[in-house]
Amino acid sequence: MAPSWLSAQLSREEIDDELRELLKSHIEQADSFTDQYDAQAWLMLMDGRLKKYITNPDQRLRLLRTVHREAMAAGVKPELVLAVIETESHFNRFALSPVGAQGIMQVMPFWKNEIGRPEDNLIDLDTNLRYGCIILKHYIDIADGRLAEALARYNGSYGSYRYSAKVMDAWDNWR
Repeated sequence: MAPSWLSAQLSREEIDDELRELLKSHIEQADSFTDQYDAQAWLMLMDGRLKKYITNPDQRLRLLRTVHREAMAAGVKPELVLAVIETESHFNRFALSPVGAQGIMQVMPFWKNEIGRPEDNLIDLDTNLRYGCIILKHYIDIADGRLAEALARYNGSYGSYRYSAKVMDAWDNWR
């Protein structure tokens, strides 16, 4: 049985029983939040925004939980990571770019050697998000927090800020 605060919120949103149970399960498993209320609020808000990209509610919630965990572990905002993902792959975890970038965050394979794990599978969702979040944080640090510069570096387009502007526009939808 869902806690009363969860049931009240979910019924107000007119969420079907299947989604209600999925939310409950994902909230209970979400360990990167300060408490269950924060998990519930963030997951529900982001789930609504992610529906247009991923129709399967379990896949949406798993992705959101993983994004939050990896972003928080790396020290970046989960909403920024969602904006990068929207811009890079439109939430296609199997995306491959013409220049070889792989997965949902479009990580270049050379990073596997840089990090010292050449056997890693960049199409694996958890691995790709971990790499992408760490790389993004690395560039934010190099750029002394200047986000436009960090995003251009992430994209390999340092000196041009068209990509950065796209991510910043997407970020407006996730904040």
